[in-house]
Amino acid sequence: MPIFSMALIFVIAFLFVMMIQIQVFEIAFAKLGLSPQATLGILLGSLLGSAINLPIFKMKAENTGHWVKVGDKNPVWELFKPARAGYIIVAINLGGCIIPVGLCLYFLSQQLLNPTHVLLALSIISAISYKLSRPVAGVGIGMPILIAPLAAAGLALILDPSHAAHLAYISGVLGVLIGADILHLKNINKLGAPIASIGGAGSFDGIFMTGIIAALLA
Repeated sequence: MPIFSMALIFVIAFLFVMMIQIQVFEIAFAKLGLSPQATLGILLGSLLGSAINLPIFKMKAENTGHWVKVGDKNPVWELFKPARAGYIIVAINLGGCIIPVGLCLYFLSQQLLNPTHVLLALSIISAISYKLSRPVAGVGIGMPILIAPLAAAGLALILDPSHAAHLAYISGVLGVLIGADILHLKNINKLGAPIASIGGAGSFDGIFMTGIIAALLA
């Protein structure tokens, strides 16, 4: 098959997948009461903001890993070498964290939800996220992506069916942020990476996708 034809098929497939993703996001945000224009703005902001990490503070790094060459052999992953600079920068990602959290604050300001329901759902999702998340050396904090949104959606449907999407989004986003990221800050200096960005695995990372999936399912 000619290279041009292969490239054309790849571009068409990519655009098709992107269209499906945008439609899914539109459905999720429509359930949250947001217009198509607001949805597009949020998606663009999240996409562009995924490249922006805002440093908060730095910590002393205990261990790190780096690629090394051993003679004529292939590169090997050598773990637990002292960090060169001796520090790890902790940052927050604009697209993957700040924008989703800003949406949570906006929904809370609308006073649609019972504060007791919010606190209960948030506590449960935070506990689940903390229990199931693990520091992964050289990568960050990892956890199964579907557990938190499924739990958030289920809790929201039980606690407040009339505003389930809002409760699911808020408890999903903030629950993962607290349980998987904030409560694991004590382990960040052992990750072996020069920077640890909360929500910084791209705009469609754990925090962002948790909120979208939770709202979609609720």
